[in-house]
Amino acid sequence: MNLHETLRQYWGYKSFRPLQQDIIQAVLGGKDVLALLPTGGGKSICFQVPTLMRPGLCIVISPLIALMKDQVDQLKKRKIAAEAIFTGMKASEIDVVLDNCIYGKVKFLYLSPERLKTTLLQERAQKMQVSLLAVDEAHCISQWGYDFRPAYLDIAAFKTLLPSVNVIALTATATPRVQQDIQEQLQLKSPLRFQKSFTRDNLAYVVRKTEDKEGQLLNILRHVPGTAIVYVNARKKAKTTAQLLQKNDINAVAYHAGLTAPERSARQEAWINETTKVIVATNAFGMGIDKLNVRLVVHLDLPTTLEAYYQEAGRAGRDEKKAYAVILHNDQDIAILKEGIQITHPSLSQLRKVYQHLANYYQVAVGSHNMTTYDFDLEHFAHVYGLKPRLAYQALKTLEREGLIQLNETFYQSAQLYIIIDPQALYAFQVAHAPYNLLIKALLRLYGGALFSTFTGISIQHIAQFLNGTPQGISKQLEALEQRQIVQYRPPKDTPQLTFITPRYPAALLPLDSKKLKQRMTIAQEKAEAAVHYITCQYRCRVHLLLEYFSEIVHQKCGHCDICLVEEKQRSQRPAEDCQKYRLLVLKRLQQGKQELKEIISSVDLIEEEAMLAAIREMLENREVAYDNAYRLILISNPKPGQKNSNENAASG
Repeated sequence: MNLHETLRQYWGYKSFRPLQQDIIQAVLGGKDVLALLPTGGGKSICFQVPTLMRPGLCIVISPLIALMKDQVDQLKKRKIAAEAIFTGMKASEIDVVLDNCIYGKVKFLYLSPERLKTTLLQERAQKMQVSLLAVDEAHCISQWGYDFRPAYLDIAAFKTLLPSVNVIALTATATPRVQQDIQEQLQLKSPLRFQKSFTRDNLAYVVRKTEDKEGQLLNILRHVPGTAIVYVNARKKAKTTAQLLQKNDINAVAYHAGLTAPERSARQEAWINETTKVIVATNAFGMGIDKLNVRLVVHLDLPTTLEAYYQEAGRAGRDEKKAYAVILHNDQDIAILKEGIQITHPSLSQLRKVYQHLANYYQVAVGSHNMTTYDFDLEHFAHVYGLKPRLAYQALKTLEREGLIQLNETFYQSAQLYIIIDPQALYAFQVAHAPYNLLIKALLRLYGGALFSTFTGISIQHIAQFLNGTPQGISKQLEALEQRQIVQYRPPKDTPQLTFITPRYPAALLPLDSKKLKQRMTIAQEKAEAAVHYITCQYRCRVHLLLEYFSEIVHQKCGHCDICLVEEKQRSQRPAEDCQKYRLLVLKRLQQGKQELKEIISSVDLIEEEAMLAAIREMLENREVAYDNAYRLILISNPKPGQKNSNENAASG
């Protein structure tokens, strides 16, 4: 089966998106690959298609349980065998999954990076026929990235157990510094790099400063048809914003980690199916959701990094039709963003204090409980130890970034069942124990032979309806079958989970480096400053600002961001003689050599700044001037005053 046949058979697509086919062919050729594709660019297909075309399975490293579970579910819907191992699973479940990867027909094994250091996985992985190692969200391996995850650093050591297996690293957002770090930390061998432009021609970026965010939001939603995402930074704000929209006859729901799994699922499905127009969500929402026709993404709170903003904004317009990404802000938001950097980077003493409280909370002895998972209630934990919930949460997230714990806030695990005796023994049990006969028959009819080979997700509600029973009665019968050693049964879970990734340390001896913690805060501050610059800049095309952050230089303005539209309006209203006046001033300054934009602007009075900026924008568009690699303005050639330059080749700096 060739590439296109595989794509058509499993996904129903007739053709690949840009770069996908080139990436797949490089993977099939045994090359290490670094693939940078924007949100919605189809990264998963780049490792899924080649895996299906070769013997063996692909091990996929992924940072989020929700993302892993979504991809496994999508693969299973396409009749592709896939499994996932993540924190919170019982040893018996993991054992079954790993055996199926060795002896069964599993094609994809998804792992959280923390799992890589376990002896069990390392021993079993060497017995598997592994054809590819895929590293999703690869920017997590770099401390210069926006979502550093120390456990990703263990991938290089894990690779040595599979010396003949090539690697594909995938990310949507990475600066050149992060790209280099990915290659070095993963120890990629002469990797082929594929990068699609960060440009999204159909997406209009808009930033509005306003003291009436609610009024602006209502106005925007009334004028932009189609589905929308509104991002906020807190659960309470998601709820109150959704209520505001509902009161104003806009069909909206809130989505956050505080909802139950059925609530989250129902609200997400309603939005995907477009019975709900607007979903007001905290920023975790949207990863792994393949909805192409989102017309609008609005941020009511400022993004902390441009990487995160690019990903979240990029969830609009994946169908390549006109869409909008809007930020609404005021001066207070910028102050809150900067102050938030301090809060999200607690001191060493605060981290040790919270870690000790965790150990006391669960009565964990020093040296014990490696990879042990507990149900976790933040509010109760904070109350017991007199902590402010927000500060406790940030300390926990820092301990997570340092690879000591893992906190899964939106954890949901459906009921799982595995029949541990063979079919003949099960039949004998049914004959001898009539009260369980109907339940076992129902299980086999609803879920089939898979129950004998792996832990299988089951619906207690569905089984109860099938048997005209109650969910409580079905659960009790399954628990009884487990006690009789007929099955292994895992009830459904819907609470946040906290896992000790390492054996418990004495709090005073936590392996935390104060210099590295300070360095990470400095990196976070730099990223926040870049976000503030993007938000407050009023003289550069928004696309130029975003692309330059990722070191992609373009000269053509987008023409439809808020800056470009204002410029076009001003140009149509400005007398030609004014434009010529400021054009001559610019030419005169640049004939003396390269200059920064602010140097040229400072040569005129404050009241003339906008006119000077407009003239410079027109000169950039006409290719009379350009930016060099250090973002200084230069003459493309040396035209005479009053004469337009026709040279289309920008000079190098």
